[in-house]
Amino acid sequence: MSHTVITIARQYGSGGKTVGKMLAEDLGIHFYDREIIRLASDESGISEQLFGAADETPKSGILGRIAKKVYTGEVLPPDSDDFVSTDNLFNYQAKIIKQLAEEESCVIIGRCADYVLKDYDHVVSVFVHGPFDFCLEQAMKKFSKTEDEMRRFIQKKDKYRGDYYKYHTGQEWYDARNYDLCLDSSKLGFEGCVEAIKAYMKVRGLSIDI
Repeated sequence: MSHTVITIARQYGSGGKTVGKMLAEDLGIHFYDREIIRLASDESGISEQLFGAADETPKSGILGRIAKKVYTGEVLPPDSDDFVSTDNLFNYQAKIIKQLAEEESCVIIGRCADYVLKDYDHVVSVFVHGPFDFCLEQAMKKFSKTEDEMRRFIQKKDKYRGDYYKYHTGQEWYDARNYDLCLDSSKLGFEGCVEAIKAYMKVRGLSIDI
């Protein structure tokens, strides 16, 4: 296969999304974040608003438990009672992620893409992180919140990302064993993270098909 997919999971404020955008632009490939919701909506016929609502405001407590059935790749048919369930909304996004991985080189942000694509040889999975104070400083540049408000906001966001990952994969989001690369953006800088990912791709012998 002559293309490569880079998945990026990230702590809030670490700049992982920025790194992903910079990498995609540098390599001349597509960058996918919330676009996956639109594509999953088109694929399933389920309202984009439903995907968005599940993405932003998960049902209370549902992600706090380990999934009874970790994602396996199945999607439920429209006549199923659980067609618009949290699980099936995720399944359709995962289906889109797999389709993208089979068709093109791209960068995919979040959505447990590293787990969804764990059996694909042409995928580089990255976790971008940083010390809390660095993430706080970066987040404060973008939003007009007090420092205390932003601290609570970051903690809430990261807890949700961890719960979301655990619910759908049965694994810990911050476990380095789930990723090929774990990059501290406070030490490397965003450009340094891009260069580190490119260097890793070179060592792996992975190419980009544009």
